[in-house]
Amino acid sequence: MDPHLLRTFVTVARLASFSEAARTLGYTQSAVSQHIAALEQDLGAPLLTRRPVAPTPAGDRLLEHAGPLLLRLDAARADVTRIVAAPDQGLTLAATATALAPAVVAALPPAGVTVRVLPRDEVPAAAATGSADLALADGLAAPSDPLRLPDVAPLTAYGVAEEPVCVLLPAAHPLARRPGLRLADLADARWLDAPDAGLPLTRLRAVNGGHGFRPALRYEGTDVRTLTALAAAGHGLTLLPRTAAGTVPGAVAVPVTAPRLVHRVELLYAGPPRGAAATFANALGGRA
Repeated sequence: MDPHLLRTFVTVARLASFSEAARTLGYTQSAVSQHIAALEQDLGAPLLTRRPVAPTPAGDRLLEHAGPLLLRLDAARADVTRIVAAPDQGLTLAATATALAPAVVAALPPAGVTVRVLPRDEVPAAAATGSADLALADGLAAPSDPLRLPDVAPLTAYGVAEEPVCVLLPAAHPLARRPGLRLADLADARWLDAPDAGLPLTRLRAVNGGHGFRPALRYEGTDVRTLTALAAAGHGLTLLPRTAAGTVPGAVAVPVTAPRLVHRVELLYAGPPRGAAATFANALGGRA
């Protein structure tokens, strides 16, 4: 299967347009049509309907494989390039919004740093494909347990921080004066769905046997301050690491007492860090 044809197919399916895909990829529309026809002939199945442009059942199945396949190819290219490239003096760090704990920020070099706050699912891929020298992933875990990371490429992962998690509630909420809260008791509460600014509700459901934690409002951004303002205004509860919950005007952060969970941050890299990346990794105990 030709990866160039596969990339064209993914782009057409994502944009739902042959002409838009042609503009995005820098091809003619005729070339895009030829790529799709060649891929369909290779696989012996129609992959896209034309009016409207949408994946067929076979196309949907191919899309499930295409993303990881193309990511692996990009990661392989980056890995080989990294071996022969001269070390850069700067550091590009990809991170989730909640991975930038105070200890992590304090370890950053004084100059030459670019921090890219990305959606949660894109952070491991940034390390794998070389668009970032290092990455910081985070999530919920039992104390000292590793995170469950997507299998995007061979990545080295080291835990660099763990801290308790808190539920952020409006100050007038009936539970705001509690010394601690059980997540199971909050499964039917109103929650904020903010997968890239807070800790995802999908993980809370998994901890609760796949039930509860229905969103009242969805926030599609990475700004933690916006998320905490929404919680303080009563639009829903959110779960945050203790330092991110901090002191929010009009809100109270109540520790989670059960189940035993921590907010864990892990340092990710595809190849041995060099230059400023190695210095930063060593400062965090990343064993570079």
